[in-house]
Amino acid sequence: MPTTTRQWLLNGHPRGRGIEIDSDFKLVTAELPDPGPGEMLLKTHYLSFDPAQKGWMENIADYVAPMNIGDVMRGSGIAEVVASNGGRFAVGDLVFGTTGWTEYLVTDGKELTKVETELSPTAVLSVLGTTGLTAYCGLFKVGKPVAGDTVLVSGAAGATGSIVGQLAKIAGCRVVGIAGGKDKCDWLVREAGYDAAIDYKADNVKGQIKEHCPRGVDVIYDNVGGKILNDMLACIATGARVVICGGISRYETGSLPAGPENYFNLVFRRGTMAGFIVLDWASEFPGIRKRLEGFVKDGSLKYQEDIQHGFENAPQTLQRLFTGQNRGKQMLKL
Repeated sequence: MPTTTRQWLLNGHPRGRGIEIDSDFKLVTAELPDPGPGEMLLKTHYLSFDPAQKGWMENIADYVAPMNIGDVMRGSGIAEVVASNGGRFAVGDLVFGTTGWTEYLVTDGKELTKVETELSPTAVLSVLGTTGLTAYCGLFKVGKPVAGDTVLVSGAAGATGSIVGQLAKIAGCRVVGIAGGKDKCDWLVREAGYDAAIDYKADNVKGQIKEHCPRGVDVIYDNVGGKILNDMLACIATGARVVICGGISRYETGSLPAGPENYFNLVFRRGTMAGFIVLDWASEFPGIRKRLEGFVKDGSLKYQEDIQHGFENAPQTLQRLFTGQNRGKQMLKL
């Protein structure tokens, strides 16, 4: 049994700037305690990465506890039970949930869930994890699409956005995505089944939205904020629902984006705009996971996983989310 573990600690609050991988994190070796009664020793196999982690580092997000300098970097993962002192799970079980950036951890496992899926185990961090759950709950609980609606998704080639579009297609909607670069736009149409894709790097986003959504947009699912949200709000249909999921445009600056200039279109079009935190539907997660797994198994839902390697590369792997390098759900195999 190991007596020490490597851990990445938070070493800086990147407010108003991008993440600096050499100074915002610190790699240390820590002592591992023996599991107490009801505790288990876990070995982390995979870590999961999401843009929200930068907000946690900044202490902007108040729906989670603040992070202090010296804390183990917060994050989710898949781990294996290697020893148990009467714990919830058996030795050899794979579990997922909040692990932190650590190679080993001792825990009572109350916040962890056993991996039970016919898909690859990593699916519990991607299509069946927070990514898929966020896509599903944001679209159906907040966006409330009906067959025939036009759904517009920003950050559409990302892990969440790509699932949103496919779920909207399953619901009988016309789906248009906004992404950066021809390759990502081609993938959206060819693989993810989007009806059309808009390359925001090609300028005139508003004109492209009007071209592809001539009757206006019924449901906006926004992962970006900023100017792109402005352009989308300019094109809403009567009774539109605007779902605010993320704000990739603000993650490098660290400040919250300016309010949308076109918000008064919500009045003219009798629309609504709402944010959400996926944890509000935690009691429904098991059923939603089964539904998502069914869509994957019948071929109607595809997902991408971008798996990097090596625990020492955790900070660089998080940084990939903010440079557009990742394709699909970003993970790291230890």
